[in-house]
This record gives sequence, C-alpha cells and structure tokens, in this order.
Amino acid sequence: MAASKLVFVLVVMVVASLQLQSTVAQTRHVVADAFGWNIPSAADTYTTWASGQTFTVGDSLFFNFTTGFHDVTEVSQAAYGPCTIASPINSVTTGPATVTLRTPGNHYYICSVGAHCRSGQKLTINVAAAGTAGTPPPSTSSPAPAGSMMPPPSPPPPAGNASPSFTAVVPATFLAAALAFFY
Repeated sequence: MAASKLVFVLVVMVVASLQLQSTVAQTRHVVADAFGWNIPSAADTYTTWASGQTFTVGDSLFFNFTTGFHDVTEVSQAAYGPCTIASPINSVTTGPATVTLRTPGNHYYICSVGAHCRSGQKLTINVAAAGTAGTPPPSTSSPAPAGSMMPPPSPPPPAGNASPSFTAVVPATFLAAALAFFY
C-alpha cells in the first residue's frame, strides 16, 4: 500500500512539473510597459523596450491602446520601413489587443492610423522557437515630428509587464495538495 502511494506521488510530481514548465514558458509582454501603444516622443521607445525582452513562440504581446486612436497591424519587413499597409498580415483595431506569437522569426508591427507609424509607432521583434532565446533586431524608426499629439493614455493593464501564465499556479497547487495529503 505504501509503495502504491509513493508511485502515485511521483507520478503527480512528474505531471505537475511538466505542466508547470510548459505554462511558465509562456510570457505576456506588455508592449512598452506603462507607456503602452502610443505615438512615442523618442524614436527608439519601442526598440529600447524590445531590447530588454526575450520573445518565444507561445508568448503574447499586450498592446495597450484606445480603440479609435490606434490599431496594431502586422506587416512584412518590406512594408515596415516605409510604413505601408497595402498587404497586412493581420490587423487588430479594438484595444487593448493581445497578439499571440505563433511562429519564430522576425515580426513587424505598426500603427496604421494616420502618420503614427512614420512618427515612430512601430515595433520589430525576433521570436525564438520554443526552448531557444530570441534577440530583437535594430529599429529603423524615425523621430516623431515636433508638436505631435498623443491621445489620452489607456488605463494600465492588470498584472506586471511580463508574467507567467496563470495556469502555472494550478499544477503547483495540485502538487502541494498531493504532497500534503500523503505526508
């Protein structure tokens, strides 16, 4: 009887640790932290933010913006530099928006509203395959024109700027309960 309990505890520990590892790897990145997805006053705002992040397949980007003032449009590398939106890969017009990173490689995001992209509201990231680390490429952002208007900031998002998925708590709780029950 004691041997079967020990086997059960070991199985529970293995399953919980595998689940914990797969869920912790998914990170929610709040784009530009408290600044959000707005027209930046400095051309390197989004490049600087991205340089401090590691993006992996399965992670998500949280773009905090007000609907009607901004959008998030994923474009090709060729469209990113000149801020063209003729053939977007994807576009989200309702804010705030969450974009899940599903493929490795470079990803390019712009705001297609007015001249926002040309004013520096653009982001390029390098997404690594699961289990590897990514590095952001350099930006080709241009400075914002003097006197550019910024809409009122959106309310801050819940939680921090990069947090593990809430589902990471479930296996850890299950493991703790199982260990407490058997000891």
